Amino acid sequence: MPAVRLLGAQLAIGAAAIFARFALSGAGPVAVAALRLAIAAVIAIVIARGFSRLSPRRELAFALAGLALALHFATWIASLSYTSVAVSTLLVTTTPIWTEIFDVVRERRAPERTYLVALALALAGVAIIALARTSVPAPIPGHALLGDGLALFGSVAIGAYLLIVRDAGVTPGTTKRLATRAIVARTYGWAALALAAASLVAHQGPPRASDVTAWAGILAMALVSQLLGHTALNAALRDFTPSVVALTTLLEAPIAAILAAAIFHETLSWQAATGAAFVLAGTGVALRRGNDATVTREKT
Repeated sequence: MPAVRLLGAQLAIGAAAIFARFALSGAGPVAVAALRLAIAAVIAIVIARGFSRLSPRRELAFALAGLALALHFATWIASLSYTSVAVSTLLVTTTPIWTEIFDVVRERRAPERTYLVALALALAGVAIIALARTSVPAPIPGHALLGDGLALFGSVAIGAYLLIVRDAGVTPGTTKRLATRAIVARTYGWAALALAAASLVAHQGPPRASDVTAWAGILAMALVSQLLGHTALNAALRDFTPSVVALTTLLEAPIAAILAAAIFHETLSWQAATGAAFVLAGTGVALRRGNDATVTREKT
C-alpha cells in the first residue's frame, strides 16, 4: 500500500538524526555524509545491476539531483553539531513549502485548498514543537543560528532533489518512469562522488577503525535511513506528487524528537506532543488527497 510504504520510509529517515549524532562522535559532517552515501550507492548499484544508457541531458539531470542530495546531507548533518536534534529535524522538514511554491510558480496556478489545509496543520505542529525547545545543549553550543541555517538550507536542497528526480525519472515523450533502483543507483552514486571530493577539500577523514560507535552510526544511516528510507521516498514519487511526499517528511520531526528524548534525554514536553499530533493530522490529510488523486488518474 503506497501510503504505508511512505510512512515507513519516514520512520526510517526520522531515525537518521540519532544515527548521525553517533557518527559525528568520530568524524566530520562531510565525511559522515560521504560514507553514508558511498555505502548506500555501492549496494544500490549492485541491486540495479549497473547502469542503463541514458541521454546526456537526462544523465546531467541525475547528476544535478545527486549534487542536491549531497548538499542536503552535508548541511543537515552539520547542523546537528550546533542545534538540537528536534529543532534541526523540524527545520529540515520545511521542504513542502519550497516544493509547493516552485510548482505554483511554474504552473501559474493557485495551491489546492486541501493541500493548504494539510500544510497549515503540519506547519502549526512544527511551530508548536519549535517553541518547545529542548533543555539539552547542542554538542557545540553558542551557534544555534548557524545550525538552524544549515538545516533550513538542507530542506531547500532535498526539495530540489525531489523536483529534479520527478522530471528526470520520466522517459521523454512517454509516461514511463525509470525503475526506482535505477534512479537511486545514479543519484546516490553522484552524491557520493560529490561528497567524497568535498571531504578531501575539507580534510575530513573517516572515523578510526576501532571507533565502533561512529561506524555503527554510519552503517545505520546507510542501510536503514538511506537504502530503506530514502529509496522508499523515491518510489513514492510514482504515487504522490513531490509536494505530498515532501509534506510527509514533517513526520520526521516528531519521530526524531521522541527518539532524542529517549536516547539523549532531550526534553519532550506536552507542547511537543501536541505539535506532533498536528503534524500527523496534516500528513493524514495530504496522504488522503494523494490517494484520491491516484485513484482519479487510474479511472481516467
